[in-house]
Amino acid sequence: MESLKGKTGIVTGGTRGIGLGIVRRLNQLGVNVAFTYASSAAKAEEIEKELDSEKAMCKGYKSNAAEYVEAENLVKSVVEDFGTIDIVVNNAGITRDNLLMRMTEESFDEVINVNMKSVFNMTKAVQRTMLKNRNGSIINLSSVVGVKGNAGQANYAASKAGILGFTKSVALELGSRNIRCNAIAPGFIETEMTAALDEKTVDSWRQAIPLKRGGTPLDVANLVAFLASDESSYITGQTINVDGGMLT
Repeated sequence: MESLKGKTGIVTGGTRGIGLGIVRRLNQLGVNVAFTYASSAAKAEEIEKELDSEKAMCKGYKSNAAEYVEAENLVKSVVEDFGTIDIVVNNAGITRDNLLMRMTEESFDEVINVNMKSVFNMTKAVQRTMLKNRNGSIINLSSVVGVKGNAGQANYAASKAGILGFTKSVALELGSRNIRCNAIAPGFIETEMTAALDEKTVDSWRQAIPLKRGGTPLDVANLVAFLASDESSYITGQTINVDGGMLT
């Protein structure tokens, strides 16, 4: 994707799992990547050393996307360091799973703030730069759980479903300025977190998927790269599932 070379993107929650896969793929395609982390400074430094080069820069920023002021400060710092922002990937997210009868107000609020309000924070904070450029691609990571729901994840499902409505609204508002906004709904993606689970359980999940395998961070990152590129210039307001046919 030649059109990505030299562009600048922000990826929130970029030190592990899907986020790290996105950082690596965009960097590989020539995007200067700014990624955020909450606490793992040593891991962020490792990623910088691995990916930062003359071909494409890569820099980590400690930032809590759930706080609007921190999102504003992040955008300001990235513009100062990189010159502009062309792409935002809202990936930061957490889970606090429990049945509704046992779910606390605190765990509900925390998931909503980190998963959903962070998308508002980052989109609003970057809007001015993209409006000035009359160009931009905003990509929001939702989940198949936000599409269909899931027992024991009312907070997570609500946060990921909210992202879908937000995505469509932003696409309608900013489309006339050539700013696109799309959502991705990953299914069962195998990461270091799933590697720690019982193999029998994981395999039973795989067998329930039409493609008979879990996805990889690269499966999601490849779609992010496409939506970030000029090759997808007529796609906005969409939710695309990356789920191996799970919701078919």
